[in-house]
Amino acid sequence: MNPTVYLYVFDTMSDWEIGYVTAELNTGRYFRKGLSPVKVVTVGIDKTPVTTMGGLKILPDLTVEECVMTSADALILPGGDTWMEAIHAPILKVAERCLEEGIVVGAICGATLALAQSGLLDSRWHTSNDLAYLKMVCPAYAGEDDYKMEPAVIDRNLITASGVAPLEFTVHVLQALDVFAPTTLDAWYRLNKTHEPKYFYALMNAVQ
Repeated sequence: MNPTVYLYVFDTMSDWEIGYVTAELNTGRYFRKGLSPVKVVTVGIDKTPVTTMGGLKILPDLTVEECVMTSADALILPGGDTWMEAIHAPILKVAERCLEEGIVVGAICGATLALAQSGLLDSRWHTSNDLAYLKMVCPAYAGEDDYKMEPAVIDRNLITASGVAPLEFTVHVLQALDVFAPTTLDAWYRLNKTHEPKYFYALMNAVQ
């Protein structure tokens, strides 16, 4: 069964942080042969249009209450300015349930702060924008021993990333969903990271 990726959307959402991953999932242009594009479903607190940090307006497909996920699916939590506010409590409950049930959860930038404050990073390897900042803004955080000074980290079904690492975040999500062949993913990442033409040709050869 093809997975569905549920993208949480909200006012102030950092739209650029999920641009790579949503584009590749939605088009499926470099997927393994025989795989269809992955459906990306937007989930909001309610069905009121939200405005991203870049000024884009998004009408959520579903509310949090309507979001029903299976083990093959994934939940993506982008960064944004409001993650420490109580309005996000419902989606954090969904994230907690996903982690318990083995469903992939990807959190980047500000979303990692909310997971930390909720205790969801206390027993898994993870990263964020900076350990000192994480400890300062999240007094309930107790996961320092599992913090990794890396752009993006995966531990079981949890992916976390710094806000300046959307490429690395995307690589981990694509790996977790197993939609790219390893050689394709390596070429894709190196092309976008280095901008060297040789990796464009490597990517084209990998998908032929």
